[in-house]
Amino acid sequence: MADSGRGPRERMVFSAAQLIRRGGVTATSMRDVVAHARAPRGSLQHYFPGGKDQLVNEAVDWAGRYAAKRIARFLGEMPEPSPSGLFAAMVRQWTDEYETVGFASGCPVAAATADCAESTESTRTAAAAAFACWRRPVAEALTEMGVPSQRAESLATLMISTLEGAILMARAERDAGALTTVARELAPVLDGAVTRRR
Repeated sequence: MADSGRGPRERMVFSAAQLIRRGGVTATSMRDVVAHARAPRGSLQHYFPGGKDQLVNEAVDWAGRYAAKRIARFLGEMPEPSPSGLFAAMVRQWTDEYETVGFASGCPVAAATADCAESTESTRTAAAAAFACWRRPVAEALTEMGVPSQRAESLATLMISTLEGAILMARAERDAGALTTVARELAPVLDGAVTRRR
């Protein structure tokens, strides 16, 4: 459900992200977005003169920024931050969702990439930027935890790409086992990268 505290433009971006994460870009129509956002029908052209591509790109951007902000929240909830603890929190966001509401939704950035990376250059660029936006605070957090900065960049990429793959497997299998497996198996690798204590 779109947050009624947002204005119509923000609600449509949010709604597009929610619909894309369920059915992908191709299955998400502008009409569906307007209905989900409870926005005036005529507002689409006003707020998104670039049409569906603009809306999708802004939804992808929103998703990248949302994922990045979650990193700070996860860290704030950890009494003693560790690389494995951060990854476990990233995974838990998804296992909690799947246990609560089922496996219907995935990552909107991944969905947009799968649907549009070859057909819409602007969406491919938006998806790449969204992943970079998400990767940056993960790498910064790892560095703060004592992982050398060059290794932190690589591990941030590993964490996000592993999480995205496990999300796909969990949805296909209708089982969160892939997510719990990657959290368990990556834990010693992540914590083993710490070379100095805070």
